[in-house]
Formats: sequence, C-alpha cells, structure tokens
Amino acid sequence: MRPHVREQRRPRGILDTSVVIELERIDPVDLPIELAVSAVTLAELAAGPHATSDPAERASRQDRLQRAEATFVPLPVDGTVARAYGRVYAAVAAAGRKTRGRRALDLLIAATALASDLPLYTRNPADFAELVGLIKIVTVEPSRGA
Repeated sequence: MRPHVREQRRPRGILDTSVVIELERIDPVDLPIELAVSAVTLAELAAGPHATSDPAERASRQDRLQRAEATFVPLPVDGTVARAYGRVYAAVAAAGRKTRGRRALDLLIAATALASDLPLYTRNPADFAELVGLIKIVTVEPSRGA
C-alpha cells in the first residue's frame, strides 16, 4: 500500500466559508499559496454574530469576521460571476439538487471560483459534487492535532 502523497500546492484558490471558519485549525500545506475568498463568504461571516443569542459565541464570530476582513480583499460578485452562476445553477438543477435558499450562497461562491478559473477549497465537498466538471473541488480537513 502506497502512503498518501499530497498534491503539490496550487498557487491560488478560493476558500469557501467552511474553510475560513476553521482556518486556524487547517495545515497551511493543505491550502493554496495565495488565499482568496468571495464577497459572499464575508457576507456569511457578517451575518454570523447576529445568528446566535449566546454572547461568547457572538464574540467569537465577530472576532472571526474582523480577522477575515483584515486578511482578505474579497473577489466581487460581478457580471462575470453572475454569468458563471447560470452555469453552476444549471448543473445543480440538472442533478435534481436544491438551488435556492441558503444553498444559493454556496453556489455563488462556486460561481466566483468558476469565473476566476480557480479551484474551490471546501470542508463540504458533497455540497459541490455536481460541479466537478466545471471547477476543481479540493477537500480540506482540520489538522488532527488542532
């Protein structure tokens, strides 16, 4: 049996929100050299503190948002991303999967990756399974020791 060999690090990639949330627990060698995020990820993080009534969790989410805002210049959702969203939506709908509601945010992040021709790094690869032919999906796991 061959030992697991990591792929060579890509020069750049888009992190979905699930990766940004766990960023401190992920080994940097499992990520691209240059990290990018969609503006949609910052929107999700901005909603996070308002989605809990627990003061400690709210503070933690606010801290995460502020660190992300200080770290990333988000890729915008522009006309190119809007056109890519049509392709992403069609692929997901053709597979019979949900395309609306909270799922639409994931699809906009995927559309940002497609429009930017960048791989999408996620902790939830099943959320993007229908898009494997459109974009490169890279699964990321937190480090065991973290």
